Amino acid sequence: MKASKIAYKPVGLALGATSGMVAGIAFRQAWKALGHEGEAPAPTDESRTWQEILVSAALQGAIFAVVKAAVDRAGATGIRRLTGTWPG
Repeated sequence: MKASKIAYKPVGLALGATSGMVAGIAFRQAWKALGHEGEAPAPTDESRTWQEILVSAALQGAIFAVVKAAVDRAGATGIRRLTGTWPG
């Protein structure tokens, strides 16, 4: 196994946890910015409409995917700078 892959394992785990927290914060802010008060609806919340549930899920998924991709890419770039090889 390449040294860059070994070096990236603990970095990737830490970045994954961090990206989840950052994405959660970003989603809550985006949900509020869309004019919704309180937390996003749970899929089993009977008082919420289908549209509100699905829009919330789509927004949350998009934000999580973008944040994860950005953080993973930044981590891989950092490992390349440290080791000289790409960890992928």
